[in-house]
Amino acid sequence: MAVDRRALALALVLMLAGCGDPAPRTGPAPAPGPSRSRIAEAGPAPSVEKAVMPGTVEAGEQPPVVQHGPRDVKRVALTFDADMTDAMTARLRRGEVKSYANLRLLGILEQRRIPATFFVTGQWAEQYPEVTKRIVANPRFEVANHSYEHAAFTGDCYNLPRVKPADMTEDVAKTFRVLEPFGGRQTRYFRFPGLCHDRAALRALAPLGVTVVDGDVVSGDPFARGPDPVVNAVLSQVKPGSIVIMHVTEANALYTDDALPAILAGLRRRGLEPVTLSELLAG
Repeated sequence: MAVDRRALALALVLMLAGCGDPAPRTGPAPAPGPSRSRIAEAGPAPSVEKAVMPGTVEAGEQPPVVQHGPRDVKRVALTFDADMTDAMTARLRRGEVKSYANLRLLGILEQRRIPATFFVTGQWAEQYPEVTKRIVANPRFEVANHSYEHAAFTGDCYNLPRVKPADMTEDVAKTFRVLEPFGGRQTRYFRFPGLCHDRAALRALAPLGVTVVDGDVVSGDPFARGPDPVVNAVLSQVKPGSIVIMHVTEANALYTDDALPAILAGLRRRGLEPVTLSELLAG
């Protein structure tokens, strides 16, 4: 089964705006709908070349946009977004949610020695510095950029508040500055909030020498009503070279940790090896 990316993203955005609540850990699991990318016209994706840091391209060039890695190698990249917005921070302060950091998920990855790439917003790293240190301390993990406060870079992105065009470059640069002192395996990969981007947004990032990473497998873990829809969404779409999008933001994605063991087992049955994004694209 595929996933309706627009419906899932819209549900997540409503929650980020404080207009919805995560699904409870009870009740029937909805079946994912048909897959549809929500990416504005960006033109063909240039090829990706490894540079000084993974994901680095020459500053001044329009960033390449990556959907997946090579299809002729039986590897996949598990990526986990760490979203954080002003509304989410406010909910934490009011005690409406317990945590946006899924420590059990990290524990599963650590115990099973599974490589992973974390797309971290600047605000999430500031909210959870100790968890960020834990991530970067693991040699099997690498860190990428997911903007500073998960605002939209286009005018039509699921009602997310929009970054002003003049502020787009600084928003991403600020996040790199926040992440840099943590060390670890830093990259120049960037993922747009909501996967929304157009030519103007890509041009704004040209001075930063980044590679934009979307992904071809949307897990649907935000607002899932149980682990099974997440497992089914990933295993029904995954293939050699896939980039899987999941979340480490516990209150927004309650069942990702429960789904992860079954996802890993399904990948093993297919002979697909999890690797970091850098390792996948280098292949």
